[in-house]
Formats: sequence, structure tokens, C-alpha cells
Amino acid sequence: MVTINVDTLCFAYRSTPVLRDLTFQIDKGTITCLVGPNGSGKTTLIRCIDRILHPEGTILINDRNLRSMRQHDIAMTIGYVPQNGARISAATVFDVIMMGRTPHMGWRLGEEDLNWIEYAIRLLGIEDLADRDFNELSGGQQQKVLIARAVAQDPKVLLLDEPTNNLDIHHQLETLAIVHDLSRTAGMTVIMAVHDLSIAARYADRLMLLKGGHIVGFGSPEDLITPEQIREVYGVNARIIHDPEAGLLVAPLHAIAGGRS
Repeated sequence: MVTINVDTLCFAYRSTPVLRDLTFQIDKGTITCLVGPNGSGKTTLIRCIDRILHPEGTILINDRNLRSMRQHDIAMTIGYVPQNGARISAATVFDVIMMGRTPHMGWRLGEEDLNWIEYAIRLLGIEDLADRDFNELSGGQQQKVLIARAVAQDPKVLLLDEPTNNLDIHHQLETLAIVHDLSRTAGMTVIMAVHDLSIAARYADRLMLLKGGHIVGFGSPEDLITPEQIREVYGVNARIIHDPEAGLLVAPLHAIAGGRS
């Protein structure tokens, strides 16, 4: 299990600041959901933690500075599922998932690699897709394959950018239950960007509420998902419903004239 410590993290695309002095700690084996309006920095933060982007400030993974880690060590530690999978040339689903084993493999695919690939395929329930061409799948099917690839990687940290993108309600719940189980049983530290506040409240141990590249709040869903916070950050009036089975639900009522405050 891995603890992530971030100190005074800043990032800008050319001259446009996107993340501004973020400082926080994410505990081992927990699920943190990044929430906030479009352009608040959720995807950028995930890409900084995976070192796709190179921010200012410090990111420590179990007290190791991410900046000094070799790419192989990062690949052994962090699994990343992007919001929209890049087009992959002439590869079956099995081949795509096998790519997750690259940091572990020697010259050939070993028995342990095969076991992890088969485990990931079963876990995501995509046995019937294993021989299909990845590029012929629907967006939702591709998303599940990319999550399976990350699982096969056996990471300690799992970064998910909109993991339910393109999934119907059934597969949203199924996939998020798998992510929750990985956190609880395998001890993965999960960070995922989520748009749906009700889903975030249901599955997160902690929420990070972002606006304009700043952390507006970092804490429990119950503390952060309030009508006042939603009005301030999203410019929307909403009702919060506490359902005994579904948990905390957000019912948007209407957008506030003039946009967000």
C-alpha cells in the first residue's frame, strides 16, 4: 500500500496556470475522488501524479520523490487509465491487457503474467471480448479493457480519469464496485476524477473539491457535498438527499443566473 504526499504543486500550460499550490496527503488503501467543474484541474493533477506532466513542487510516493524515480519504477507502482483511450494499432483485447505486464515481463510471457492477465479479464467480466480487435469495441467496452490492463499491471496506486465514461448505469455500478473491492482487498490507493457527485459520494473515502486549480475542500463526502459548496463551485442550486440504501444523492435544481460565483 502506498501513501502519496503532495507539497506546493503548481502546473501551467505555457503561460496559463492550471494547478496552484496544491498540498495534500492521500492515505494508503483509500479512494479519493477528484470533483469540480470542467477546467478545474482534475485530469491535469492525475497526469502530474503519473509523471506524464512535469509540475513544480513535490510528489512523494511512500517518501520517494516521484521526480527521481525511474520510469520502470513508476510503471511498477502506478497504473493509469485515461479518460479516452488512445487508438491502438492491430491489437486484440488480450494483447492490450498484456501490455499491462510490460514492467514485469522478461523476454517472454511467463506463467505469472498469464495468471494476472486472466485474473484481470475475469474481474472485469470481459471473457467474451478477449479475441476481439480493441478498435472494434464500443467506447464502454474499451474503457473496461483499459481498466483490466491497469489491473494486470498489479499497481500499488490506481489513477482513473472518468472511469465510468461511456458506461451505462449497470456497468458503471459494476466497474466502481470492482474499484472499491481492489482498494479494500488488494490495498490499492485509488485516485479517480469523477463528474457525478452522487457516485463520488458513494464510493469515495475522501473528496477533493477543485475550482480554478485550487483545492476548495478536502474531506469526507458528508462535509463537502452541501448545497452551499455546490452553489459556490458549480453555480447550481441543488438539493442533497440522504437515502438509507443509495447514500448521499445530489439533485440539481437549476443553474444560477450569471454562472458560478
